[in-house]
Amino acid sequence: MGRISETVKVLLIINILFFVGTLSLGDKAYELFALYYPKNEHFQFWQIATHMFMHGSIGHIFLNMFMLYMFGSHLEYSIGKDKFLFLYFSAGLGAAGLQLLSLYIGYQTAYQTCLEAGATPEQIQTIIDSVISNGSYYSIPGVSPDTIEQLLSSYMSTMVGASGAIFGVLVAFAVLYPNLPLYLFFIPIPIKAKYLIGAYIIYDLYAAISGANVVGPTNVAHWAHVGGAVIGFIMMWYWKKNQYNQNRWN
Repeated sequence: MGRISETVKVLLIINILFFVGTLSLGDKAYELFALYYPKNEHFQFWQIATHMFMHGSIGHIFLNMFMLYMFGSHLEYSIGKDKFLFLYFSAGLGAAGLQLLSLYIGYQTAYQTCLEAGATPEQIQTIIDSVISNGSYYSIPGVSPDTIEQLLSSYMSTMVGASGAIFGVLVAFAVLYPNLPLYLFFIPIPIKAKYLIGAYIIYDLYAAISGANVVGPTNVAHWAHVGGAVIGFIMMWYWKKNQYNQNRWN
């Protein structure tokens, strides 16, 4: 997509440095910098920002950085450095917000079900603490194992990766260049950006709502992808409508 921009270069370097650092620190790095559910004892306010530079595997960081390299520079050259950074981090924060909201809904729904079945808040917390300490828990009469699993998975969930910010960039790119032909490695036919990226977002929305993961790993934060995409769309649509090129920030 052309020469790499300075901002994208810096973002790539920071993400790679964070990933190399996690290889040295191991689980301690994720405990400090991954985004935990706010009720979890490991949650810290800085995780809202640092989780965007954390990745769970080489494949995870490679895919995100490849997408940033392919689309980020082109977008930055079009809208300017300051708007690009504002969009990137806004999409990342929007992604975290929607993902945490989905976890909150899941946690509160399961928590309320346990209360209605006669469990006390202390008993519920004991179950959570038991899983954290030794990986086992006792059941609550009248509460299904799926409900307990929902409670625990929400409480213990962590979020890492730049995917939310990247999805904001992808959708902004599609809004700015909707008819630009793109190619997939395994399909030698050009597909317009609005269709290819749009289809990806629709898949994520379907997976987020249904819980079904057709392709890829099962621990993907689909709501985060959707959240980043929504922010990217709104911001780029607004800037495009108001002719961003005539009022660049830099």
